[in-house]
Amino acid sequence: MKILVTPPLNERQKEKLIQAAPGQEMIFCGQNDITEEMLGEADIILGNLKNPKQLTACRNLKWIQLNNAGTEGYCEPGVLPEGAVLANATGAYGLAISEHMIGMLFELKKKLNLYYRNQLEHRWHSEGFVSVIEGSTVLVIGLGDIGSTFGKKMKALGCRVLGVKRRIGECPDWLDGLYGMEELEQLLPQADIVAMSLPGNAATRHTLNRNRIALMKNSAVVLNVGRGTAIDTEALTDALYEKKIAGAGLDVTDPEPLPSDHRLWDAPNAVITPHISGGFALPETLEQIVDLFAANLGHYFLGEPLENVIDLKTGYKR
Repeated sequence: MKILVTPPLNERQKEKLIQAAPGQEMIFCGQNDITEEMLGEADIILGNLKNPKQLTACRNLKWIQLNNAGTEGYCEPGVLPEGAVLANATGAYGLAISEHMIGMLFELKKKLNLYYRNQLEHRWHSEGFVSVIEGSTVLVIGLGDIGSTFGKKMKALGCRVLGVKRRIGECPDWLDGLYGMEELEQLLPQADIVAMSLPGNAATRHTLNRNRIALMKNSAVVLNVGRGTAIDTEALTDALYEKKIAGAGLDVTDPEPLPSDHRLWDAPNAVITPHISGGFALPETLEQIVDLFAANLGHYFLGEPLENVIDLKTGYKR
């Protein structure tokens, strides 16, 4: 059996995967160097491809495990070979991305973005009042690994945390309330911080639209680390320029990359990073992905159910 591995692994990590699949042929190859021949012969792919449509070259594929949580493009009809299983890396990114969110939040709440600008201009100047995070109402939209990890940390900081998810289950003890998406309009006016970590699909497009942004407090801060399409970019940009909200911390945008001449770059209190809160910037993230790959290889060769299998109709974990 041929196993194609695409993430940039070190020798120790490669050995961990080899040990998890004894007797199998394992090919370590970066996305840019993958050939149609490799894809045609691969039985298992561990990691993302440069373009999901490359999967149409696969003849023997039984299972592909992505190295990220998003599944855009991989669930489209006709992309995944018939009978092949799709899994993702949900669970590997909560640590890195939740801390990035908290960093952006503190930057906005304590005006560190303004003070850094002043530092570059060599200006010793007070920017006036700041706001406190403790006691805030935090609305977390999307309660996967990332949203849940962020929510737990905000609870530890003394916040009231409300959660919104697609399907309501049992409310975890760290949440002060769990709601469905249909209740978003009633929740937004309460929120001091709106944190979004939604995947990119038709159902999540413009979850935060112009009408919903208008419901928010003018002191509210928006954080988005899921997909840029979850927010109406023009509506958000208008709200920042018109001071209808207090700020936005964005690791994702729509469009992406954000064009250099887009007015969002210069919007008041917009903190923008180029979709780097996840990825492999934090070494621990790649370690967790390798552990997940190794665990699923063990499950596969023992005939056990795989972890993080995706429902192709929804793009979410089953």
